[in-house]
Amino acid sequence: MDKTARVRRRILALFLPLTAVLYVSCEALNPKGTDILILTMADALKVLPIAARHPGQLYVSGSLSLLALGALAVSWVAIATLVRGRGAVLATVAALLGAVGAFCGALVNVLGGVNLAAAATAPISHEAAGHFLVTSFNSGFEHVFSSVYFAGIYLAPALMGIALWRSRSVPRWLTVLFVAGLELAQQVPSAGPVKVVLLMLPFAVAMVLLAAHVWQAAASPASHGDPHPGPASSPSGEPAGTGAVRELAGPGTAAYHR
Repeated sequence: MDKTARVRRRILALFLPLTAVLYVSCEALNPKGTDILILTMADALKVLPIAARHPGQLYVSGSLSLLALGALAVSWVAIATLVRGRGAVLATVAALLGAVGAFCGALVNVLGGVNLAAAATAPISHEAAGHFLVTSFNSGFEHVFSSVYFAGIYLAPALMGIALWRSRSVPRWLTVLFVAGLELAQQVPSAGPVKVVLLMLPFAVAMVLLAAHVWQAAASPASHGDPHPGPASSPSGEPAGTGAVRELAGPGTAAYHR
């Protein structure tokens, strides 16, 4: 691996702890009771007063959630670089599913964060704002991208966990911590900073440790070339030393082999 490839891999490694920080921050800042699917007017009228009291907080947490999902998409690629040999194809599939799912999740989270804050502060009645939110959450756009998002957040960690387990590129306890921590982190409700941090701590620890492995793999001697090179060839295409053996054997040996 040349210097450019090492730098690129280390940049990828930095996205793992960045993802953890962004994930924890957006959930910790999200006002309690606003992280629900607004499918009915009852849901909308319940959430809008909360959003109206904390619009700035919603804008910040909503923006951080978009950044967190973007960083998570890159992190899937970074984690996949750890897998070689057994599980490599599975890791690639998991990275693709995870990245696509994170992208779709970012689109869906616009409805629950930024759009909610905008509707709550718009100069319209709560009933009109509620109708807008209910229509948005029941649209075909939301259904399609939510389906892909939820498929990604459940399938990608499981597949990547299997790939890491088979490849033994990281300790198996770290594989379990990553899968369980990520699945838990994606289910954490907006329950206040302290509870959010405690529930998402396993995920954050796993991401930092995986980042360390990606960083170290960039400088691994095994990555600087083929660890089992074959015999060198002479300009004529024969293995090195063949000509010398033939000369020592004499011209009669060649005639004998023919």
